Formats: sequence, structure tokens, C-alpha cells
Amino acid sequence: MADLLEQGATFLEDQRVKHMTRAVVYQRGVEAKEMLATVGKTEFEQADDAGLIHRTESRDFLIRTVDLDLGSGPTLPRAGDQVREAVGATVFLYEVNAPGGQPPFRYSDPYRKALRIHTKHIGTES
Repeated sequence: MADLLEQGATFLEDQRVKHMTRAVVYQRGVEAKEMLATVGKTEFEQADDAGLIHRTESRDFLIRTVDLDLGSGPTLPRAGDQVREAVGATVFLYEVNAPGGQPPFRYSDPYRKALRIHTKHIGTES
């Protein structure tokens, strides 16, 4: 019997990719690949030793899990990887990571069809 929820998730993922994405370049070392990503954000809260709460916002890139293939088969994001996002003539450079020992990505759906990759802005190129 077909899993209707998984079929629905597949349909919605296809619609996200068709209508809500832009081209970015994902890079690990010398390996790089252009792929389609939806831009999002995640807010992290972390308490310091004094009990103060610090809020950090990451720029997230949602990509299909199968698209993250840098030449040797599908892989998962790693801290230190980079994402380049062009906006007009400006290229924004982001590093994959998450604050406070959080993992640098999470699956965006229960069927692991999409990855939500957490990043921080590290530079701008003109």
C-alpha cells in the first residue's frame, strides 16, 4: 500500500524546487557544484556561563538530499563547507556551521528528501 504522506511530501518537495529556489554553488575544498536551494533561516538560542541568552540567526539553504553529490556519490554537509550565493554582481560567501555544538544541518522532512543546511556569512565578493 502506498504511503500517502510520503507521496504528498514528494509532491511538495517538487513544488518547492520548481517555484522557490535559486542557484547556489556548494563547495568542499576544491570540489564544487551548482545546485538549486531555497533560502531560509534558523534562530538559535544559547546560554553563556553567566546565564545570559544569546540569539544567533543562521542563513539556511534547503537543498534536495540527492543533489549534494560532489563527485563520489551523495554526501552530507560538513562544518567548513561553503555556499556561494550570487545576488546581482555581488557574491555572498557562507560557511556551513551552527553555533553551540549544534549539527550543521538537519533533515527538513521526515522522509529525508531535503537538507536544511545552517550557515554563517563570512565574506562578500564584488
